[in-house]
Amino acid sequence: MVIKFIILMYLFFSIVNANSQGKEIAEKFGLSAGLKASVQWQRIFSDKEKLKNYKLDILDDKQLQYLKEYLISHAADSDHPMVPGL
Repeated sequence: MVIKFIILMYLFFSIVNANSQGKEIAEKFGLSAGLKASVQWQRIFSDKEKLKNYKLDILDDKQLQYLKEYLISHAADSDHPMVPGL
């Protein structure tokens, strides 16, 4: 029982940490998740040239993954959109 609780807490804090890291990276590059739909963010991350246009090609794979998860989970068409100005 205690082990299950510890595992659940670890997973919870891992998700929260990844989300906050994604938000920090997005702010650093001036990206707002709510400006695009999730499919648009997916297209950007699937094309190296588009990543270069946003100057995201300097990020390592882990940072890109955090950023991608954050932007898609808070995209304009998501359950929790990040609306600019609010």
